[in-house]
Amino acid sequence: QVQLVESGGGLVQPGGSLRLSCAASVRFFSTYAVGWGRQVPGQQRELVATGTNGGSTDYADSVKGRFTISRDNAKNTVYLQMNSLKPEDTAVYYCNLGGLRGHWGQGTQVTVSS
Repeated sequence: QVQLVESGGGLVQPGGSLRLSCAASVRFFSTYAVGWGRQVPGQQRELVATGTNGGSTDYADSVKGRFTISRDNAKNTVYLQMNSLKPEDTAVYYCNLGGLRGHWGQGTQVTVSS
């Protein structure tokens, strides 16, 4: 059974940074595509950052240039470095393994506010 556990969320001022981590309990982690999604109440969850097992990455326009997804296959861990945070980045952030029809973590709250 796949288990994804996110950490690193919290309250940060506009312009600040946070680093989210996601520890995956799964075999052959390196073969999976990974990603981070976010959701605010009343809206659909959106994928904001994705990474293939080959190392390619892609980002939603809303976070491009500010967020960076990375992975450490030796630790079965995915990261999301978030810089220059804006109030509109406030959401619950979810780790993803295997694409939209794959596996999701339980989420971690990120609040950007002064």
